[in-house]
Amino acid sequence: MKWVNGMEKVFEPIQINGLTLKNRLVVSAMLSNLVNPDGTASEAYITYHEAKAKGGWGLIITEDYIVAPHVGAGKTLPAIYNAELAASHAKLTERIHAAGGTIFAQIYHAGRETHSGLTGECPVAPSAIKDPTMPEIPRELTKEEIKEIIQWFAQSAYFVKEAGFDGVEIHGASGYLVGQFISPFSNKRSDEYGGTIYGRAKFAVEIVKAIREKVGPDYPISFRLCTAEYVEGGLEIEESKVIARLLEQAGVDLLHCTQGVYASRPVITPPYMIPRAHYVDNAAEIKKVVSIPVIAVGGINDIALAETILLSGKADLVTMARASLADPQLPNKARDGRYEQIIHCIGCVQGCQGEIGKGKQIRCLMNPCTAKETMYDLSPAKCRKSVYVVGGGVSGCAAAIAAAYKGHSVTLVEKSDKLGGQWNLVAVPLGKSEFASLIGWQEQELKRLGVTLYLNKELSIEDLMQQQPDMVLIATGSKPLIPPISGVKQGQEDGFVVTAHDVLAGKQKATGKLAIIGGGLVGAETAEWLATSGCDVTLIEMQPEIVKDGVGNPKALLIQSLERHGVTVLTNTKVLAVEDGILVLEQDEVQKQYAGFDKIILAVGVQTERTFIQKIQEYTGKYQCIGDANSVKNGYYNIQEGFEAGLAI
Repeated sequence: MKWVNGMEKVFEPIQINGLTLKNRLVVSAMLSNLVNPDGTASEAYITYHEAKAKGGWGLIITEDYIVAPHVGAGKTLPAIYNAELAASHAKLTERIHAAGGTIFAQIYHAGRETHSGLTGECPVAPSAIKDPTMPEIPRELTKEEIKEIIQWFAQSAYFVKEAGFDGVEIHGASGYLVGQFISPFSNKRSDEYGGTIYGRAKFAVEIVKAIREKVGPDYPISFRLCTAEYVEGGLEIEESKVIARLLEQAGVDLLHCTQGVYASRPVITPPYMIPRAHYVDNAAEIKKVVSIPVIAVGGINDIALAETILLSGKADLVTMARASLADPQLPNKARDGRYEQIIHCIGCVQGCQGEIGKGKQIRCLMNPCTAKETMYDLSPAKCRKSVYVVGGGVSGCAAAIAAAYKGHSVTLVEKSDKLGGQWNLVAVPLGKSEFASLIGWQEQELKRLGVTLYLNKELSIEDLMQQQPDMVLIATGSKPLIPPISGVKQGQEDGFVVTAHDVLAGKQKATGKLAIIGGGLVGAETAEWLATSGCDVTLIEMQPEIVKDGVGNPKALLIQSLERHGVTVLTNTKVLAVEDGILVLEQDEVQKQYAGFDKIILAVGVQTERTFIQKIQEYTGKYQCIGDANSVKNGYYNIQEGFEAGLAI
């Protein structure tokens, strides 16, 4: 066996029917919102996938192509149900192949996981059973309609092949129509398409057979299989093993093992709270009963994890979808032994799920270039300039890196003894230790690019006047906001009222009975962290809900964790005063007093740190504020802003 820079299995080729994949690393389907409104392939959509092909991934699987109009769970979805659409996506496959890549198209029908507000039509399903996450009761499909939809899948697969894709994947998971038929959670039919495992599998089996008839014996067919739904009354692993065998017998060449439905959405795309590779054993169970290759899925963010999963025999291939967002070049870097240059996915889902949830295009917090391949020009600038960056938080580092990409002479000055700024505190709460990898990557990238770095140095206006750089980027960040509450003042000697920043930084000890004022993400994560340490925590928020600044799956899991760890949550509650260790609150227009707290922790947000900004008013050169020094926002937007400022020089 030939090892490639410490990797024995990852870079080993594998056969899928008559197709050879160059390695075992897979990019699975992720909604991007990059296609044109009519479902055709845009240049942004093509270059987004092309970047992954150039990065060395063994197999790229596109996001879900609808098999007919009005059947999707989003407004901006690729489509491939006629010759015109196929011709559009043929441009994608040509570019992928030219870049040395292999690509499958995933095809699907959302079934009840959509609504008429999106599609203009009543959703359909195996049974007229409402999905817990959807607003409408779907219409039960007739047997005639079932037969028609089977042909939709077959016809779409035919056009997938015509468009030059190397294979087709049937989406039978995530609670979409094919998975709805398989699942006892959604299929309550009493005819031949329901009841027993065989009945519930019949729709999927007939789709596979119809596709095989259309595409021929040698064309690879993959099936995205839900191994377990993690809902009460849902599909369990033992039934999925039976389904897997039936699909293999029907003609499937590859089983792509995932988990979850909309009602258990966090397990579909596990965020940082869920342990890495948490669902790999599900794939291992499927692998025990079939002879075709199996793909493992779920929170696999490191190629070393992929290697050990393969070595352990739990799967034949490994999906690293969000890892490909963080670094499309991951396989190439690992193959070349450049592990320190790999940008790691941290499971924050802010740029992927977070942006998609707002109807925007897919992005990545860790990599500002993701899905901006047609927008960002990283080639050297015509004129090399001198750039100073003041502040070494993640925004300042992103700006320095971008300016260095453009070939400028960059100096970064940070007044503390380390880079990262407040991002060092982001990595403290539960499950977030890998967030620190961003700082480590930025630091090594600054060194690789030759950026001059000064730590423990406060830059003066005199320094700037002497150096006369062409541009100064000010990234001096923010500081905790101290709210105008009676009895609260900054720097109290007794340390009774402190900030969450100081607690997370280890500057203030917090034990016993604690009140946290501010139920945003920082306050809630601090509450969870302290509660797991044995503290009795009360979280106080003025708004009707907590974690309004959180994102989808992590937010849902964080709130569940607060409940599980006994954190008392008071919403619609205003803190009026802190008097002699007593909190005076107003809740629903009624004043109440709470006593007995050992410490009050402030987590009501941050405000721009203006010390250096005020000094630089004397400076006559060109400068720009970025990150929180420009306007207070989260790390995701600060990184983007810093990076774009560096590119613009």
